[in-house]
Amino acid sequence: MSEEKTQKPFEDELLAEQEQHSPVDLEGENENHETSSEKKDSNEVRLETKDTTPSLEEQLATLKDQLMRQLAETENLRKRTEREREETTRYAVTKFARDMLEIADNLGRAIDACEKESDTLTEAGRTLLEGVSLTQKTLLSTFDRHHIQKLDPKGEKFDHDKHQAMFEVETDEHEPGTILDVMQPGYSLHDRLLRPAMVGVAKKKADS
Repeated sequence: MSEEKTQKPFEDELLAEQEQHSPVDLEGENENHETSSEKKDSNEVRLETKDTTPSLEEQLATLKDQLMRQLAETENLRKRTEREREETTRYAVTKFARDMLEIADNLGRAIDACEKESDTLTEAGRTLLEGVSLTQKTLLSTFDRHHIQKLDPKGEKFDHDKHQAMFEVETDEHEPGTILDVMQPGYSLHDRLLRPAMVGVAKKKADS
C-alpha cells in the first residue's frame, strides 16, 4: 500500500507537466505553419511578378516595332513634302499663265480680223499682220516650253472637265455631243486646266 501511494503522486506530477507543455507545443506548431504559409505566399507573389515582366526578346521586339513605325512615318512625311514641293514648283506660274491667256486671245482676234480683210490690206497692213502672227507664234512656243497647252477641241466629243458649252446646234450630220465650233480655245498647265474651251455642241434634231 505504501508503494502505491508513492507512485500515484509521481504519475500526477507527470500528467501535470504534460498538460503544461502541450499548449506551448501547439502554439509552436501554429507559428511554424503560419511562417510556412507566409513563405509560400511570398514565393507566389514573386512568381507572379516574374511572369508579368516582359522578357528581353519581347522588349527588343517592341522597340523594333516602334522604330519601324517611326521610320515609316518619317518616310511618308518626306514623300509628302517632296510631292508638295514639286507641285508648288510645277504650278507656280499658274496665275501668271492665266494673265497671259488674254494676250494670246487678243493676238488671235487681231490675226483673224486682218485675214478677213486680206484682199484690201495695204503693204503696211500685210507687214503688220506678219509681225502679229510672228508674235503669236513666239508666245505659243513660250507656252509650250512651260507646259502650257492650247486646247482646240473642234470635232471632239464634249468633255465637261475641259469644255464649256455656250450653245447647241440641232443637226443630223454629227453625233450629239460633238463640238462643232470653238468660240474661245482653252488652255491647260501640265495636267491642270487653266481655262475651259468655250464651244458649240451638236444636238439631235427634234422630230418634226
